[in-house]
Amino acid sequence: MVDKLKILEQKKAEALIGGGQNRIDAQHKKAKLTARERIHFLLDEGTFEEIGMLVLHRSNDFGLDKEKYLGDGVVTGYGNINGRLTYVYSQDFTVFGGSLSETHAEKICKIMDLALKNGAPIIGLNDSGGARIQEGVVSLGGYADIFFRNVRSSGVIPQLSAIMGPCAGGAVYSPAITDFILMVENTSYMFVTGPNVVKTVTHEEVTSEELGGAITHATKSGVTHFACANELEAINYLKKILSFLPQNCEDEPPFLQYSIGNESRPDLNSIIPSNANQPYDIREVIEKVIDNDTFFEVHKLFAENIVVGFARLAGRSIGIVANQPSVLAGVLDIHSSTKAARFVRFCDSFNIPLLVFEDVPGFLPGTDQEWNAIITNGAKLLYAFSEATVPRITVITRKAYGGAYDVMNSKHIGADMNYAWPSAEIAVMGAKGAAEIIFKNDIASSKDKVSKLKEKESEYQTMFANPYRAAERGFIDEVIKPEDTRIKLIKAFKMLENKVDVLPKKKHGNIPL
Repeated sequence: MVDKLKILEQKKAEALIGGGQNRIDAQHKKAKLTARERIHFLLDEGTFEEIGMLVLHRSNDFGLDKEKYLGDGVVTGYGNINGRLTYVYSQDFTVFGGSLSETHAEKICKIMDLALKNGAPIIGLNDSGGARIQEGVVSLGGYADIFFRNVRSSGVIPQLSAIMGPCAGGAVYSPAITDFILMVENTSYMFVTGPNVVKTVTHEEVTSEELGGAITHATKSGVTHFACANELEAINYLKKILSFLPQNCEDEPPFLQYSIGNESRPDLNSIIPSNANQPYDIREVIEKVIDNDTFFEVHKLFAENIVVGFARLAGRSIGIVANQPSVLAGVLDIHSSTKAARFVRFCDSFNIPLLVFEDVPGFLPGTDQEWNAIITNGAKLLYAFSEATVPRITVITRKAYGGAYDVMNSKHIGADMNYAWPSAEIAVMGAKGAAEIIFKNDIASSKDKVSKLKEKESEYQTMFANPYRAAERGFIDEVIKPEDTRIKLIKAFKMLENKVDVLPKKKHGNIPL
């Protein structure tokens, strides 16, 4: 037995070294951690249990029979994050560049199956050059096996992807299906086809960073939700995200004990500018309403005219969607609609109540928006809110115009509670535009057209640009003082905590993709 134990220890030691010390050193020189170091920092100390440490690839073609590494380029297993069960796989770039083989894929699939069966989150730490070319279609099949499980797990367990190095070709689609993607600036990139292929086909000269780096995907494409300064920040972000989430779709989000005290926030009374066209930062409203320093913004650098993220309200985990008046006046456009719709659907999947702050002058006009399907994309947000069965509350701080009023979680599409501040303007359109249409003949026949327009604009504003018409109809449940917003929301979410709302029986809806 002593000899057999020695063999076991030797194999374990061999597995722990991955592709060898030289390749580990090369990884460190790139400011990258190894696969095992990432797991060490991610999971609670001493909780990691590895599965598949001694797996070897089965291919003998193109010299692979002479080069085999225990673990085959991916470390898989489970452990705890802040005491909660989490499954993880971490690709090892020191072994064949982290390329995916048949057995590499089987290890990931095994972990994904366990996560789904046991109802716990799964985190993928991606650092791979793509499919292992020497294995041909077998490695491609391995990718498809992973994609299939991503889809089956979607909305059942949280799936998080951290891109810690290259992620190219078929490798990008698994992260794309997961709930949140994190990338590391300057050391990670994602693209379907790399710079060399782009140059050959389109003759464009572009670097990997420009084509698919963290900042590119955080600002231009919106593919990544977080661009992190380094790997440790990415790992801390993963932990932060999980702190707001339940283990699975049948579970409730974590709740922190909270004792209600003086919840008045007088500063909110002066936050809306007297000039309705003057911008303000909606984050200031959010920060004053939620528990101190709990707002965790998602997609911060993309479609900045809408703000989404997680927060706590009296210890309760909530999702926030808010128009941002300081960017494009807070209008809804293609990117902001899809950004918010995806976040709303995620929160609804995992029983996270939704809080909406509304200050929206409408949808962004223009040929670019229309030709790129603002209709379909705007409908995604409408669909997402209408479909959501979690507690939903809206606070209208200022403008709520036109179809955008309907889309931003109005009473008509199933919101549970709708509040408005006295500064709210709920109308089909702004007073000036409305006056120009309604009083067109009066203005045209007037000697002083400018004065007449201002007179009629004021008349319309007095009549419609306020929250009271909507309140009379019951479309607004209460017009509240801004300083009372926090306590009203605390009580309303408490009242709604046992809400039950069942969708009509169906296989699934047909969201306007």
